[in-house]
Amino acid sequence: MNTQALIKELEYKAIRSSGPGGQHVNKVSSKIVLSFNLGASTVLKEEEKDLLRKAIATRLTNDEVLMLACDVSRSQAANKEMVTERFLEIIKAGLIKPKKRKPTKPSKAAKKRRIEAKSKLSQKKGLRKKPGLE
Repeated sequence: MNTQALIKELEYKAIRSSGPGGQHVNKVSSKIVLSFNLGASTVLKEEEKDLLRKAIATRLTNDEVLMLACDVSRSQAANKEMVTERFLEIIKAGLIKPKKRKPTKPSKAAKKRRIEAKSKLSQKKGLRKKPGLE
């Protein structure tokens, strides 16, 4: 995956951040919203896109657009850098292929232990009963 080419496909939009800020707050757009169109990406291969669709399905819009926002800093440049780093982390984590599960069976010894434990419990409960009048 070419990160530089991937970063070129990103779209940034600066909007006004919420929260306190004093007199300066209504003049500055420091919050950054990053949007990445997964379906229209030319950098990623189809198999990588499929992996990402499964991994980040809850974060994608109906149009397969990933949107991230950052308003931690009062600096627009710092917010842009932070949201880009977070985007790259999400993409790298989403591209990791999950290991295939190997089905296993319990060993003979484990089966034997389970049956013995069941019979011991059965005996213990059987001893709690009142003796019969036979």
